[in-house]
Amino acid sequence: MSVPAAFRLFTEIGIIHQLATRRFESLAPAGLTVAQFSVLDHLLRLPGDWSPARLANAFQVPRPTMTNTLQRLAAAGLVTFETDPRDGRAKFVRPAPAAAATRDAAVAAVAPLLAELPEALVTALLPPLAQLRMQLDAAR
Repeated sequence: MSVPAAFRLFTEIGIIHQLATRRFESLAPAGLTVAQFSVLDHLLRLPGDWSPARLANAFQVPRPTMTNTLQRLAAAGLVTFETDPRDGRAKFVRPAPAAAATRDAAVAAVAPLLAELPEALVTALLPPLAQLRMQLDAAR
């Protein structure tokens, strides 16, 4: 039986994700995981009122998973929690002052991995991958 091309594509993406995650985490500073980096980067790129629940929704992970990630970031001094002035029960997550420097250090540490990729390959892959991401995002 022949495996459909779309399934093979998802298999390749999954393998690439595993390999890239392990490589990133071996190079990133202070045990920073891909999940933690992603949340930090998200908070720094998209400022605003991000509750743990809103972040969990954005990352499509269960709330306890996001809570665990945020607790680890808070323990490392990379995020803080602020009470919602409109609803004292709710909290917002804010990047701590060290967040940007940590994100930048992770990007710098991973730069050799990224430099291994031929620029022509990256340029060719970006448009179809962005199209796939948008299509999958629209369908969620």
